[in-house]
Amino acid sequence: RNRRRTAPRRGRDRGRRTRPLVLILDISGSMAPYSRALMQFAFAAMAAGRRVEVFCFGTRLTRVTRTLRTKDPDRALREIGHLVEDWEGGTRIGASLKELVDGWSQRASIRGSVAVICSDGLERGEPDLLRDQMAKLRRLVHKIVWVNPLKGSPHYEPLARGMAAALPYVDVFASGHNLASLEEIGAQLDRL
Repeated sequence: RNRRRTAPRRGRDRGRRTRPLVLILDISGSMAPYSRALMQFAFAAMAAGRRVEVFCFGTRLTRVTRTLRTKDPDRALREIGHLVEDWEGGTRIGASLKELVDGWSQRASIRGSVAVICSDGLERGEPDLLRDQMAKLRRLVHKIVWVNPLKGSPHYEPLARGMAAALPYVDVFASGHNLASLEEIGAQLDRL
């Protein structure tokens, strides 16, 4: 008899692998009340030892991963404020995601990652572009988590054009309106 021997698969018995995180943080004017907390969330995610890439966007995308590798979150936040030209400006989520997918999908740890988009979904660009880019991102990553601080309100409905266009591609839709909700998201990310 010819019995095929198979080598045991590595990693299967040791549990799930920890997937890289890609944090995509909206720093536009409408997100100004939450920007500092989101940067601290990103800083904490990086400090936890997981592979993390961090991007900020308003009207365009800026990679801030290296800046957040410092041990001083206040210094990192100041440096990011100088690095990001469109801080507290407009919002072009679709165009920013296009920059991410087209420019960074081969260079950063995006493929197979958990992508976390932190935004209120108030898109100023075309919702069709956002929809198309969300579909492309969905094919690249393991899961998409959308953190929307407006969802913390009991009266919130995702009716904004951008949010409505993006939602069909989102695996987890969470609130991020306070520290407790961000801690809860951190716990959820550990399970993804």
